[in-house]
Amino acid sequence: MTIRTRLTLVVGGMLLVGGLVLLGITYLLVFQQLGDKAYISKSFDGPPPGVAGNLITNIQGEFRSDATQAVLTQGSIALAVVVVIGLAFSWLVAGRLLQPLHRVTETARRIAGAPDRGLHERIALTGPYDEVKELADTFDLMIARLDKSFDVQRRFIANASHELRTPLTLNRTLLEVSTDHPDASTELRQLGRTLLAVNDRHERLIDGLLLLARSERAVAERSYVDLADVVAHVAALQQDEDVKVTAVADEAPTTGNAVLLERLVHNLVENGVRHNVPAGGWVRVESGTRPDGAYVTVSNTGPIVPRYEIPNLFEPFRRLGPDRAASSGAGLGLSIVRAVATAHGGRVFADPRDGGGMTVTVILPTAESSEYPT
Repeated sequence: MTIRTRLTLVVGGMLLVGGLVLLGITYLLVFQQLGDKAYISKSFDGPPPGVAGNLITNIQGEFRSDATQAVLTQGSIALAVVVVIGLAFSWLVAGRLLQPLHRVTETARRIAGAPDRGLHERIALTGPYDEVKELADTFDLMIARLDKSFDVQRRFIANASHELRTPLTLNRTLLEVSTDHPDASTELRQLGRTLLAVNDRHERLIDGLLLLARSERAVAERSYVDLADVVAHVAALQQDEDVKVTAVADEAPTTGNAVLLERLVHNLVENGVRHNVPAGGWVRVESGTRPDGAYVTVSNTGPIVPRYEIPNLFEPFRRLGPDRAASSGAGLGLSIVRAVATAHGGRVFADPRDGGGMTVTVILPTAESSEYPT
């Protein structure tokens, strides 16, 4: 039961108990008054003897019985009416008193369901400073501190990534110049290619951090995007000699940032190709619509993925088993996919395939092309 229902029942129970006690006391007082003295015999020292005395005694008994019965009947009816009115009044008062709590709950629910965490929103409850006002102000203070903390984190990632890009770009230029020099030895060229590969991996890591920091915010400016076009384009670019990439691009209209949505599909397909079997594997990417939105599904062959490991794969820098050390990726692919999907009001989930590999599905809100003219 809700708090409102419990408060109403408590108040109604108190009214009922109080009314029963009052009715009982009234009944005892009336019964005692009519039992000790009968109004019909006040002018007599006692009932007269004989038939007249018996008649008076019977009349007194009937009068006392009728009076006490009337007290019980009419008192019970009055008590029932008072309890019903009290329950209705208690229901209204309890709803009025709990209205600020409903506002707190609705705000917390909006913040929890917002794509960008909604930490900019506040309850800002007005009214007298009571327990509910204190709760709302404490909640606002907590949200403000969380909002500041996330902003500091995002700014740090963006600033650090930008600062790291400059020396990496300089390193890449120096390495390319050194390896392309005509007097460079074979060992120097080999070392340069190795260092360039390491430098390239670091650049991808920084780009991924920048994209992750940007994609965690809600998309403000939206345009019409057909995921079928994105799927066909990405699948054509991700063809691999050892892994067969096939696409089934059915119409899947949605709205959002086209660049971020292309990166979402690119990361899914690239992840499927990279974590495939050494040779003879396949990646299948599909798009379309379903009752709950437009979707993109990427399935691939590969190593067996335990179901309990799947939630960890969507965390930054997390990889499956030995791939953590051997993979050339940055460990941000699926993290970026989840961040982009959440920023567009969608969701992503994955399931392991029988025999190895995984199926990842992204669901985004659908849109009509007429609402977003090109």
